[in-house]
Amino acid sequence: MPDEELLFDVADLFKAFSDTTRIKILFALMGGGLSVTEITETVGCTQSAVSHQLRTLKQARLVKATRDGKNVIYALSDDHVYTMLAQGMTHVCE
Repeated sequence: MPDEELLFDVADLFKAFSDTTRIKILFALMGGGLSVTEITETVGCTQSAVSHQLRTLKQARLVKATRDGKNVIYALSDDHVYTMLAQGMTHVCE
């Protein structure tokens, strides 16, 4: 059995997937990096709501941010995030 701290971290990771807006943002980012404005347009939420959810996703290490001049571009942190989303969709659709 993994130690308690590791189990706590895994539980926190899965909590990050518990909000529909966060899932929409992650699916939007599956196509590549986007600015907050582009994410807002894609998911149909306010910029404030998107920024709030991006903060949660960054804390969970599911997204990363890169500065591009005045813009910040958000992208999935790594291929594991893509795989988790794809596996989740496969599981739900079976």
